[in-house]
Amino acid sequence: MGLISLLFSHPDQFLVLAVLLLYSIIAHEVAHGWVAYLWGDDTARRYGRLTLNPASHIDPVGLLMLFIVGFGWAKPVPVNYYKLGNSRLALMSVSLAGCAANILIAIIALFLLQFEEVSASPAFSTPLTILVRINIILGAFNLIPIPPLDGSKILMSLLPQEAQHNLARLEPYGFFILALLLFTGVLDPVIRFMQNLIYGFITLLFSLFT
Repeated sequence: MGLISLLFSHPDQFLVLAVLLLYSIIAHEVAHGWVAYLWGDDTARRYGRLTLNPASHIDPVGLLMLFIVGFGWAKPVPVNYYKLGNSRLALMSVSLAGCAANILIAIIALFLLQFEEVSASPAFSTPLTILVRINIILGAFNLIPIPPLDGSKILMSLLPQEAQHNLARLEPYGFFILALLLFTGVLDPVIRFMQNLIYGFITLLFSLFT
C-alpha cells in the first residue's frame, strides 16, 4: 500500500522519509508565497504562511495521499494575482516556484547520494532515493496545464487574456477532470514526459558541474 509498507518493514527509514516528504510539500507552497512576496504580494505573509511550521500548511488528505499514491499536497498558499501588477513574468515565476522547489530538493538529495557515507547507509540512501523520485513526480504532476495545477497558471501567462479567462473557468471542475484523467490513465504519458524533462534537466546540471 504505497509507502506505508515501509513503515512496517523499516520504521527508521519511514521516519526519515516522512519528515523529508512533509517538508517537500511545505517547501512547494512556501516557494509560491515567497516569490509572490518578491513581486509585491504580501498575502501569504499576512496569513502566516511564509513559515516552515507544518501546522500552518498540513492538509491531512493531501499528506495521506502522498504516502498512499506517491503524490500529495499541502494547503495552497494564498496568492493575490491582482497584486502582481498584471505581469506575465510574475505569474509565470510564481507558478513555477513550487515545481522549482521540488526539483531543487531532488537535486540536493541526488547530490547527497554521491557521498559514500550516505549511499552506503540504507537508513539514509533508501529515503533519499524515494525522495528524489517523489519530488520529481510532484514537480511533473504540477506542471500539467489543468486548473488548479501550477501548469495551468504557467500556460495562462503565455495566453491572451480571453483564453486565460476561459482556462480559469475550468478550475471549479479541475479536481474531477484530473481524477477522471488519472483513473483512465490518460495522464500517464503526460506525467512520464514531464518526468523525463525534469530528469533530463537534472542530468544536464550534474554533467555540467561534476
